[in-house]
Amino acid sequence: MNTKELAKSAKEASLALLGADSELKNTALEAIRKNIEEKKEEIFEANKQDLQEAKSLVDSGEISSSTYARLKLDENKMRDMLKGIQDVISLEDPANKVLWTKELDEGLILKKITCPIGVIGVIFEARPDVISQIASLAIKSGNAVILKGGKESNHTNAKIAQIINDALSSVQNFPKNVINLVFSRDDIKELLNLDEYIDLIIPRGSNKLVKYIQENTKIPVLGHASGICHIFVDESAKPNLVNDVCVDAKIQYPSACNAVETILVHKNYKELDSLKEALVNSGVKIVENPDTFSKEYGDKIVSLKVVDSLEEAILHINKFGSGHTDSILTEDKNNAEKFMNYVDSAGVYHNTSTRFSDGFRYGFGAEVGISTNKTHARGPVGLDGLTIYKYKLFGQYQTVAPYANGEKTFKHKFV
Repeated sequence: MNTKELAKSAKEASLALLGADSELKNTALEAIRKNIEEKKEEIFEANKQDLQEAKSLVDSGEISSSTYARLKLDENKMRDMLKGIQDVISLEDPANKVLWTKELDEGLILKKITCPIGVIGVIFEARPDVISQIASLAIKSGNAVILKGGKESNHTNAKIAQIINDALSSVQNFPKNVINLVFSRDDIKELLNLDEYIDLIIPRGSNKLVKYIQENTKIPVLGHASGICHIFVDESAKPNLVNDVCVDAKIQYPSACNAVETILVHKNYKELDSLKEALVNSGVKIVENPDTFSKEYGDKIVSLKVVDSLEEAILHINKFGSGHTDSILTEDKNNAEKFMNYVDSAGVYHNTSTRFSDGFRYGFGAEVGISTNKTHARGPVGLDGLTIYKYKLFGQYQTVAPYANGEKTFKHKFV
């Protein structure tokens, strides 16, 4: 079927999922987990083919070395994929939860209740393990999804999607066309125009990709264009622990969006040379006078700047940061509180690595992405971020006229 027909079928699937109970959704997820585990060698073989073909894309400059690194699917990532699905199974169903109940008047009850968003389009680069994460979160929250991965991971994406849909086809009463995959750039262009069927777009990839999507669709977009994360080393921070945290935040996964890109150091911090040495010994290149502080390196490179005060650090982060994740290392609780209150980011940390900004590490089971938006969902987006809400009003044949002419008044009482 063409892209429009696929989107229409996904919309129909999302409507069929509205009444699905937790047992059906969990049964579907367990079937997926089991099938992926049984056929993981097929996935590894497909991934090897992608890796071989992607080498020429790196050589030609079509993809970066950091994108190539994210493409690899190994036993560790497979373990996390399976664990992520299992974690989602164990989480509470986010749909059909009563957020509050209000008595408007006697016999007139209003309830605010969570519900799925509908059809979610996810466009991502590399990282084929994203498919199982998003599929499990979409199913548990009651959404249908259309996935578009980068061409560098086509073989792996197709194999994982096939294994997922094979599993779903074995689950009685589970709707068809809940998990969908498209492949071409033309598919992206068409998806961005299908606002009658698609309710939300989530891009996961480069700054260029996200900006293109934001500028070429009427569909709401949830995501982040860049991950320019900071660590501020205050003068009271513990030197040996500072070194450990800064090194972890840069080298544990340099191409991740939550890796630190700029380290700000208070002018009175006495162990700056020790910090530099620790970074260099870990293979990190330090740039002390960058042309811009708005660059996401995605590599073992970090900008470093000495600042006069906590206030200067906060101003710097709010000016050059991307609103993703920023951390302060300090023993001064007042400074920590001020930093965490005044830094305008989705994640603000005290004495921890920025790498903790992750749906799996937050206990969300997995994530569809990390959002720097100010509306709907922010930070790692898990199950709750894939729901919205509706108002259900239960009455006894009341009409508005008596309230409009003053014969009756509302109670507006929470119950």
